[in-house]
Amino acid sequence: MGFQYHCRNYTCSKKAKTWQCGRPAGRGPPAPTRFLAGAGEGRPSSSCVFVVRKDQDIYVQTLRKLFNESHGIFIGLQRSEEEFAGKSRKTQLVQVSKNYRSVIRACMEDMHQAAVSARDPALHSQYSTQVSILSAMELIWNLCEILFVEAAVAGPLLLRLLDWVRLHVCDVDNMVREVLSSENPSKHELFWNVVDVFVLQGRMDEARHLLSKEASANPTSVNMCRILDDLMKKMPVPSLGNTQTLTEMELKWQHWHEECQRYLQDGTFASNSHMESICKILLGDENAILEKKELMTTWYHFLVTRLLYSHPTVKPMELRFYAQSSMDLFLGGESSPEPLDTILMAAFEFEMHQVIKECSIALSNWWFVAHLTDLLDHCKLLQSHNLYFGSNMREFLLLEYASGLFSHYSLWQLGVDYFDHCPEYGRVYLELHIERIPLNTEQKALKVLRICEQRQMHEQVRSICKIMAMKALRNNRLGSALSWSIRAKDAAFATLISDRFLKDYCEKGCFSDLDLIDNLGPSMLLSDRLTFLGKYREFHRLYGEKRFSEAAKLLLMLMTAHIAPCSFWMTLLTDALPLLEQKEVIFSAEQTYELMRCLEDLTAGKSDKQKFQDDDVETMKVEMLRLALARNLARVIVKEGTLEGS
Repeated sequence: MGFQYHCRNYTCSKKAKTWQCGRPAGRGPPAPTRFLAGAGEGRPSSSCVFVVRKDQDIYVQTLRKLFNESHGIFIGLQRSEEEFAGKSRKTQLVQVSKNYRSVIRACMEDMHQAAVSARDPALHSQYSTQVSILSAMELIWNLCEILFVEAAVAGPLLLRLLDWVRLHVCDVDNMVREVLSSENPSKHELFWNVVDVFVLQGRMDEARHLLSKEASANPTSVNMCRILDDLMKKMPVPSLGNTQTLTEMELKWQHWHEECQRYLQDGTFASNSHMESICKILLGDENAILEKKELMTTWYHFLVTRLLYSHPTVKPMELRFYAQSSMDLFLGGESSPEPLDTILMAAFEFEMHQVIKECSIALSNWWFVAHLTDLLDHCKLLQSHNLYFGSNMREFLLLEYASGLFSHYSLWQLGVDYFDHCPEYGRVYLELHIERIPLNTEQKALKVLRICEQRQMHEQVRSICKIMAMKALRNNRLGSALSWSIRAKDAAFATLISDRFLKDYCEKGCFSDLDLIDNLGPSMLLSDRLTFLGKYREFHRLYGEKRFSEAAKLLLMLMTAHIAPCSFWMTLLTDALPLLEQKEVIFSAEQTYELMRCLEDLTAGKSDKQKFQDDDVETMKVEMLRLALARNLARVIVKEGTLEGS
């Protein structure tokens, strides 16, 4: 089987999974080496080479459906925790289990189609291996559903196991089509093989239908076919409902069994070895059943057939004895159990923790054990089992699975929800993993930011905003950088970017990103420099709207309130020149004196060396300002004197 082949290949590196691969360093619980690898196996040895590798399955495109659709089922299960109780809760959990299996099967079918259409032999082999693994996963999950989730009782238990065998173990449809499409089905070389398979799987109606073909073709065997058909028809089967008690079922079965025994002892089928063999199977003859070993192919098919014809009312806790003896009889010492056999045997023995352990070792990713353990935990079957470092098994496996998802460029979003439902260490893991997500685009950064804001992860919000602000600044995207720094509430960085805006204005004579600056609102109070930038832009807007008096007051306020940096005073005074030269007097005498004082403070603050180094343009600006201020003062005095005189 492909699953078994895969497991043998995997053993060389399976121990790597017990190390802290994909685990944030220094935080959270240590990896439970004993849980996954057994006591002592986790201790490094100088003679061993440990292969540490990433979870490659998350990069297989056809497995994306498995991860995405199972995520929705997982979230739905967590949200419905309080909605159901009693029988309705059990019914819901069984439905959840079936939903998981349907996703596995859909993914398996997609993988099969990919294998069929693959022209590259290596790719075909890879897909075929994945199909085998997914098939084994569904086989194990279905058995766990029957034994643990549904917890089928004696009677219905056998019917569930028969359905399990029919679905997973032996597909005879092609053989049936070949036999039935032939001119004379009863003469076909595979005819009795098909009848035997139907009997081995308890498919009596189909077996009887084929026997009718034999009766029609061979008049000499009509009587034998009629008797065998009657035995099959009368065979008691357990009821899914409460229509009969186990005692009634056992009495009916005993009477039927005695009737079969009587016909066999009377030699009714002695002239037809095939029918005689079928009668022996109906009697539960182990040797007769084992003769059909090639048709069953697996020991667990043999187990279910053996139970059907020897102990149809088997109780759940009796399965372990029948399972072990069936495996021993079927293998007969010719081969040792494969990993899949070990997992199924653990399930039949009701060793849930052993099932999870063996699956963790055998399978190449954490998806299966994480979701199965979560489902069993909701069934209240793992409540008493905590790992030695304090976390429970469910949380540990979910943390490992979610950590693997975070290594994928898009599946990390699913990992967030898994961390959310790990109450003990989930938030710690999320905080550490989310900081490692590469923020390649602003869209992705906003997505990560929204996740952090929804969970009040303030430190991570600031970190992301600072990273994006720095990236934008390096690319000279000042508007984006300012927006991110405001979102991060980083006053120092906002001041730095505001200075860059002002520097650009001085060089180019205009502002970039006007929409952002015009709509700063209360955000401008984050830093003095940002406040100045916003107010200075407001001055330009007022000036553009010819609201000169308001613009003049705002300009003077920026200087006298010391909001503006001293290095920008000359620019502000230069901006005052057009207002000073307006036909209408804008600045009052008091305001003009304030401007004069600011100009003198600016020039007086420079040393002689700095004055000497100032170019002619700066000197001309100072002289023009002094002249404009003097003229404006004269005009104001004349105007105010005229007003007083009148």
